[in-house]
Amino acid sequence: MSARVDWIARPAPRAVQGETAVPGDKSVSHRAVMLAGIAEGVSHVHGFLEGEDTRATARIMQQLGVRMETPEPGQRIVHGVGLRGLRGSDAPLDCGNAGTGMRLLAGLLAGQAFDSTLVGDASLSRRPMRRVSDPLQQMGATIETQEGGLPPLIVRGGRTLHGIDYQPPMASAQVKSAVLLAGLYAEGETVVREVHPTRDYTERMLAAFGWPVEMAPGYVRLRGGGMLVGGEVVVPGDFSSAAFPLLAAAIVPGSQLRLRAVGLNPRRTGLLAVLRLMGADIRVLDTREVAGEALADLEIRHAPLRGIDVPVEHVSDMIDEFPALFVAAACAEGVTRVRGAAELRVKESDRIDAMARGLRALGVTVDETPDGADIVGRGTAGLTGGQIDSHGDHRIAMSFAVAAARATGDVRILDCAAVDTSFPGFVTQAGRWGLDLRASETR
Repeated sequence: MSARVDWIARPAPRAVQGETAVPGDKSVSHRAVMLAGIAEGVSHVHGFLEGEDTRATARIMQQLGVRMETPEPGQRIVHGVGLRGLRGSDAPLDCGNAGTGMRLLAGLLAGQAFDSTLVGDASLSRRPMRRVSDPLQQMGATIETQEGGLPPLIVRGGRTLHGIDYQPPMASAQVKSAVLLAGLYAEGETVVREVHPTRDYTERMLAAFGWPVEMAPGYVRLRGGGMLVGGEVVVPGDFSSAAFPLLAAAIVPGSQLRLRAVGLNPRRTGLLAVLRLMGADIRVLDTREVAGEALADLEIRHAPLRGIDVPVEHVSDMIDEFPALFVAAACAEGVTRVRGAAELRVKESDRIDAMARGLRALGVTVDETPDGADIVGRGTAGLTGGQIDSHGDHRIAMSFAVAAARATGDVRILDCAAVDTSFPGFVTQAGRWGLDLRASETR
């Protein structure tokens, strides 16, 4: 039986100071090895996230016949096999905890000549997959799910796909990306129209690999039958990972921190806008563009936060950062109201419920709604100590590790091993920022 990793987080012994970098963007890393794998020629991926989720996707591409070298951590040399060069695997393709990996691979595999079985860990096996299987079946794919639309997924090969004009019922970059990846193999045009624009990494990267793509916020169109050409891919720092040192500097008095080379894709930075509305002092410095993606340094200084009604237009652009926002709200003066975030109920955990329970354990009043919550901030009073169940959710664990910086006592956080899926080395990094965090293993 594998060891369970728990954390003990203590009140911050000092202000958060200095400069730091965060791991490579998980969303970009997934897409980089997938698209490089089906491109013509060799691609060099720089800044690849060495997390469990992205490594799982890289292993799957290798299992499908793509040769990949790792000259050093964070680097991948991918020898592309072309659009039709993947080979089937008799063994299941294990996505681990990676919902992004499973959903995007379902689209990529829908147009192949061979059958594939996509499996995941216990957490991933509880996450809904009909949101991708339904539109892919409209395109002509055959995808079998378990009862309730859950993994494992069996993707049948040898189907002829045709383009569709699709509007997802929810704002989801993963659904959009699955449809677009299937569209590479489809006859005719594939169009995705979104009610709320979502992150556009897939279409930007397709264009960078040479595939003609017509795109605007909330709209993308492409034709099947083209070719991807390998090249250099630079993965920016992951904004979702940057959320935690940003949060730490925002809530710990006297702090000033600079984060280097953080990706600022406009469909990812909702938290930045909302923290500023709450009074956070954040500056964007040295903005530049690399391989079609904007990145910049971020400097944040502690300032008092105030509760707000979170504008619904920012919700889809910060769906992965809501655990950090809940902690910011708990440390603010006044009430923060979140609505329109029902997607949080079906992430690695029910994040609304998990954050509400955890914050209550630290003395915060939280009233849940079906699609959000009202959080009554404790302001300068800070949080209490207590025990938190992360439910094996990496973002829940990291959020409460930062929350403990403003607690009056120790915070024990249970079941934190999943943090390695997105932020390997988090405990060490947190210590460099100025947090007091220790890991312990139990069996």
